[in-house]
Amino acid sequence: LGYTIDVYRGDKEPEKDILVYALYVSFFPQLVAGPIERSRHLIPQFHRHYAFDYNRIASGLKLMAWGFFKKVVVADRLALLVDAVHNDLYSYTGLHLIIFIVFFAFQIFCDFSGYSDIAIGSARVMGFDIMKNFDRPFHSKSIAELWRRWHISLSTWFRDYVYIPLGGNRVSKSRHYINLMITFVASGLWHGAAWTYALWGGLHGLFVIISIPTKKFREKVSHITGLSKLPRVQKFIQVITVFTLFCIALIFFRASNLNEALYIVTHMFVGLGDQILNIFSFKFNVGMKPENFVISLVVLVFMEVVHFMQRKIDIDKLLSQKPAYIRFAVYYMFIMAILSLGEFGSKAFIYFQF
Repeated sequence: LGYTIDVYRGDKEPEKDILVYALYVSFFPQLVAGPIERSRHLIPQFHRHYAFDYNRIASGLKLMAWGFFKKVVVADRLALLVDAVHNDLYSYTGLHLIIFIVFFAFQIFCDFSGYSDIAIGSARVMGFDIMKNFDRPFHSKSIAELWRRWHISLSTWFRDYVYIPLGGNRVSKSRHYINLMITFVASGLWHGAAWTYALWGGLHGLFVIISIPTKKFREKVSHITGLSKLPRVQKFIQVITVFTLFCIALIFFRASNLNEALYIVTHMFVGLGDQILNIFSFKFNVGMKPENFVISLVVLVFMEVVHFMQRKIDIDKLLSQKPAYIRFAVYYMFIMAILSLGEFGSKAFIYFQF
């Protein structure tokens, strides 16, 4: 669609080589689940000559390894609990449901961003550049920022081909809000023709719309409470708030139907007080052994530490500057971690179904 629209608008000249066009629409690294690459960016790359480049190939392989880690070590391990709770959903309340949806948030992020890393890395090995699809979305301070960091290729696609053609924000305030809601509901329906997906997209649209007129009020509250003088504390509160809103909307994304979603929403806090008071006897390890639950938390913390470091450090570049014995020691340890901690079952990538 993007190629067709670009040609129709005159933004892109039609591709004359049928084989190059065929390669564009069937390019295997990102064919099944993205990133959704623009023809203006990818097609010209198919006309170039590529020579062997050790650094480029090494960089691509490292990115692929990081993607495999997120997929089989983090996402598939979290899936053990997520699937166990979902398969017997009505037997759980309170803390189990909260852990279920938080784990699913990290599962779907690691599953899809892991696939994206593998796709981008494998394309890089062959010499092709594919756009970045995730940029630490759970570090976002607003829902709008989260959508600039989450599934970037899809959110920018809807921005350029739906939101802006509708008029974007260069219209009246009420029309602007309608444009936002249409775009987000459409992005929900893109995932599947179900009310759950429509509500998921609609909730995100609602969050963004509410954030616009309340911006000055929130800034005033921040100033009055003194939070503006504590930027790190303020950012932490913002990040936690955004992640909580993301998880609330994600209930509808994960639920098989509206009845399941309604059950989760109405039973998330049932018995929560007693469960917290008896936290040491609470069974966290649904669907997995206790040690696997601990490992899940450890790998999640490790991943977030890496994401935190990536704010200011190019880890790939830093590692490439180290002596060979250090680099390969890190590589082998990382590969062994994947082989020993990974869940190698028949779990397909979540986004294959979309």
